[in-house]
Amino acid sequence: MRRFFVPILAGGTLPDRLFACLGAVFGIALTGAISVWFLGDMGSLPLLVAPMGAAAVLVFVVPASPLAQPWSVVGGNIVSALVGVTAARFIPVPHLAAGVAVGGAILAMSLLRCLHPPGGAAALTAVVGGPVVVTAGYGFALVPVGLNAVLLMLAGVAFHRLSGHSYPHRPVPVAPAAADTVPHPEDLDRALEDLGETFDVTREDLDLLFRRMEHHAKERRTRGG
Repeated sequence: MRRFFVPILAGGTLPDRLFACLGAVFGIALTGAISVWFLGDMGSLPLLVAPMGAAAVLVFVVPASPLAQPWSVVGGNIVSALVGVTAARFIPVPHLAAGVAVGGAILAMSLLRCLHPPGGAAALTAVVGGPVVVTAGYGFALVPVGLNAVLLMLAGVAFHRLSGHSYPHRPVPVAPAAADTVPHPEDLDRALEDLGETFDVTREDLDLLFRRMEHHAKERRTRGG
């Protein structure tokens, strides 16, 4: 059974994966319940939008990721939904509007420093969500998208106080290594254990990055820089 939970992401462990599953249950259920309680009957407008499922993966599985931070979750979804509504309103060709919505959302999120992959889904939903979303207009970006995003983010903050992970993420300062220290592959594994976080990059990519850093550091020392 454990072989199915071999970590793909650097720092991931079986207990973390299982705890992340519980976090997603908690986050999505709480977001949906509060949205229903707060908004009541809004006709056929969804009270919990699909992009929150993807957002929950980031918030609860990789809380250290820049893509999962509070401003990314809230700003990314709201900004993207606004872009999607605008595309749907001014571009009459549905497939072109869909493309512009997602591409425009990526641009807007990048400029506003709130890049969040589920934002692409929020933008697309604003275009293909049907008449009820079209009728809601720009209000769709706030209710339900904005409300859902804020609630999910707050659920993540509360949950990670119990999980022991840093969310919003704040890197733990460590003492710098000596200039002549040559890291060993086991050092990377121990460092990941020390930090206790899951990162959205593979262990192999991290190892390659550090090897390239070591290579350039040696070159700099050779040049006397």
